[in-house]
Amino acid sequence: MTTRRNFLKAGSLSLAGLMVGGKVYSAVGAPDKKKSFSTIASKVTGDYTCKRPAPEARKFTSKAVEEQLKAAKARIKDPKLAWMFENCYPNTLDTTCEFKIVDGKPDTFVITGDIHAMWLRDSSAQVYPFVTLAKHDDDLRQMLIGAINRQTACILIDPYANAFNEGPTGSEWESDRTEMKKELHERKWEIDSLCYPIRLAYHYWKEVGDTSVFDAKWEKAMEAVYRTFREQQRKEGLGPYRFGRVTDRQSDTLLNDGWGSPVNPVGLIVSSFRPSDDATLFGFLVPSNMFAIVSLRQAAEILRAVRKNAELAGRCEALANEVEAAVKKYAIVEHPEFGKVYAFEVDGYGSHAFMDDANVPSLLALPFLGCVDVNDPVYQNTRKLVLSPANPYFFKGKAGEGIGGPHIGFDYIWPMSLIMRATTSNDEAEIRYCIETLRDTDGGTGFMHESFHKDDPSKYTRSWFAWTNTLFGELIVKLQSEGKVKDLLG
Repeated sequence: MTTRRNFLKAGSLSLAGLMVGGKVYSAVGAPDKKKSFSTIASKVTGDYTCKRPAPEARKFTSKAVEEQLKAAKARIKDPKLAWMFENCYPNTLDTTCEFKIVDGKPDTFVITGDIHAMWLRDSSAQVYPFVTLAKHDDDLRQMLIGAINRQTACILIDPYANAFNEGPTGSEWESDRTEMKKELHERKWEIDSLCYPIRLAYHYWKEVGDTSVFDAKWEKAMEAVYRTFREQQRKEGLGPYRFGRVTDRQSDTLLNDGWGSPVNPVGLIVSSFRPSDDATLFGFLVPSNMFAIVSLRQAAEILRAVRKNAELAGRCEALANEVEAAVKKYAIVEHPEFGKVYAFEVDGYGSHAFMDDANVPSLLALPFLGCVDVNDPVYQNTRKLVLSPANPYFFKGKAGEGIGGPHIGFDYIWPMSLIMRATTSNDEAEIRYCIETLRDTDGGTGFMHESFHKDDPSKYTRSWFAWTNTLFGELIVKLQSEGKVKDLLG
């Protein structure tokens, strides 16, 4: 069966080519753009020729994005970085956005890349960097409206699901021991699956000023979000969600007949699975709870200002305040080396995990999502912890250092963690290290990957992972706007 783990690619000289003097020499020649994108992305070129799909093969094109791409690339002084930026920044639009009109309204089904399914988290993050350009491009605006509309519909189908099919086609996970529907690709309950669509819609509203997406269906979806969060506080029993899977991987199923590990109902929200789609060890996943605080307050602002629903807005705000108080009481833990830090997971009984996982939301990425100020002392202590050997999923090798996670396993670093490290840093040397490591660990492909081996970047997972490609582009644009690493990025 196809899973997000089955894309481990162990490269060889004949496939990955040879890096000599900073230039890629390939044994396979230039890619055939008539082939699938996964095929294009898994090969190297003989030079820095653009590896985007041919214009007629692109899923969606935005004039504003193309202008941003051209302007940003022209400023990048490092030729390989410029090449990678051109390949990666528009990858979501080029390969994953399936836009159409359904019942007279925009509808955008955004696949994750190598799997034809729409994760609420991935799809939101994939299109988010283009929100700031939407007011200059009506086609782009319509595509974003379509993504928000589709996400609203998905939440109304099942707020506990993490990934959806384009229609009621069923999936390979239909045998999972949970309430599967034909529209669902997978039904792993993850807090961030409900937070990301709110983040996208909120920032779209703030940037564009368009309230058309906040219709009665969106309001009903926010009722479902609130109800689901309340159910998963586990104050009135275990709630309606259970999950089991016949699998040889412990992280793909839940203990205790599908309920997961026990938690003490102290006000935090259970996330049965992490953003990696791996089961939590302790049910209260701290980065996702902190993301929920932000999202609930954003939803409340929209509900009050646009929908005039002060009652639901008030409930969302009260829940956000309750979760925030519980985070301060139960999720900030004294570490013997780093002092007060945010634990990765807690159970409300006193158990906690000191670690981080590269997937966002992560502890490292908390400022990126607006959960804390980057200078917050507890966050800075936490950042030092997760970027050190005290984090069991911090790996260091010949190719670089960074955070991975149990989803892939030992010794595989996720480019996403390097992107988040650069995003949350004010240290030019640290940012430079991240950018140069990202540049040098693409396995000669010109694209980001899910992960790469700490000693050998030609060993990587997922040749087509649109989220990380676009996140890399977002980082480059951000650093340029802030005037950082000018000798590399202009």
